[in-house]
This record gives sequence, structure tokens and C-alpha cells, in this order.
Amino acid sequence: MEVKIGVLHTPREIVLESGQSAEEVESAVSAALAGKAQLLSLTDDKGRKVLVPAERLAYVEIGEPTVRKVGFGPL
Repeated sequence: MEVKIGVLHTPREIVLESGQSAEEVESAVSAALAGKAQLLSLTDDKGRKVLVPAERLAYVEIGEPTVRKVGFGPL
């Protein structure tokens, strides 16, 4: 699923494809915003970790799971 993270005072957002479920991403964001964790830590599909300080989070957008289309039909 696609996750977009807005960081304060940064013109670009962080975009990553994650294998985590929407509930896992939401609970990690909630823990960071509640002060239980100082960093928002997410892992993308390639195994790379993305760490963002909780006090710098502007927004987190959780997208729908991506479905890869296969074949020659219309897109």
C-alpha cells in the first residue's frame, strides 16, 4: 500500500510502498503522535526503514493496497 508522509518545513513529502497493513501503519502513527514513540518507523517493500521524528509529522496519508494489473486489456 502507498503511504505518504508530510514533514514540517520540508517542501517534499515522503512516499513509500509498504507491505504493512493499514491498521499497522495507523497504530504506528498513533503511537508516535501520542508520545509513546519518538520516531515514526515504517518499512517499505524493499526492506528499507523510514524514520521520521514524531514532532516533525505534518500528515500521513494511507492509500489503498495497490493491485498490479497483468494482461493486454484496457487500463
